[in-house]
Amino acid sequence: MENYTYNSFTLRLEGLKVTEDSMYPVFLFFLFSYLFIILTNLGIVVLVCIEKSLHQPMYLLFCNLSFNDILGNTNMLPRLLSNMLVPPSERLISYYECVLQAFTTQLFATASHTVLMIMAFDRYVAICNPLRYATIMTNKMVLKLTACAWGVALVLVAVLLGLTIRLSRCRTVIKNPYCDNASLFKLSCESVFINNIYGLTFSVVLLTASIGSVVLTYTKITAVCLTSKNKSLNSKALKTCSTHLCLYLIMFFSGMVPIALHRFPQYTYERKVSSILFHVIPGGFNPMIYGVQSKEIRKFFK
Repeated sequence: MENYTYNSFTLRLEGLKVTEDSMYPVFLFFLFSYLFIILTNLGIVVLVCIEKSLHQPMYLLFCNLSFNDILGNTNMLPRLLSNMLVPPSERLISYYECVLQAFTTQLFATASHTVLMIMAFDRYVAICNPLRYATIMTNKMVLKLTACAWGVALVLVAVLLGLTIRLSRCRTVIKNPYCDNASLFKLSCESVFINNIYGLTFSVVLLTASIGSVVLTYTKITAVCLTSKNKSLNSKALKTCSTHLCLYLIMFFSGMVPIALHRFPQYTYERKVSSILFHVIPGGFNPMIYGVQSKEIRKFFK
């Protein structure tokens, strides 16, 4: 019979269950992954800020993605690493810290979509309206797009977490390596019907808008390229759009794997690892892909 502890302000993270033999290799992998993510993403943000030739909409918008990767991984990996070095019974976190971590986790996941959506709009204007690009993609427009991407994400996530923190709690164990919204509302013994309905609506709207905007953007870009005999335009489209599409696909499939594994209880450990890799893989690959594809960024590292 399950023991209930009502509204406890101290929670325990289940964390990753790793053997003694594999603990240090896993620890070092995540440690070096975190350092790589921070250094590369922070390096690109600083480079874009100080180098005037990089003060272009494409790079300014990409800084949002770098900031989001830094935010998401800093929110999750340091605590995960410290918890790996202590016994499971000592992996404690306060309720308020858990709520903050859950909020930041959901914000990271949501902003991953909204930021790539505004980057898709930038690519659409660059390829489909090249003569008007400078007049459309002004600094003011970049600020508006950035505010829109983060504003929408903040509002959606605030409502999501607001519905969760209204619930009383009767459990104290977070069955995850870190706090997220689903782990939090599963602590409650109340009905979570409203949470499930809003969460489902939230996910459907976000994914529909995300996938729809990317498909529409690339359909229009493909149509322009097929009707254009300008080899320079087609080459530019292939180069810039392949970079964005690659970032989007990495983010999308990294996020879909843990969602799919939720349907298979026997793969609990694999789901936990994949949920961590959803932060690590895009955060590590995004700066590498943009750095390799962009000659403006490459030249600073030669």
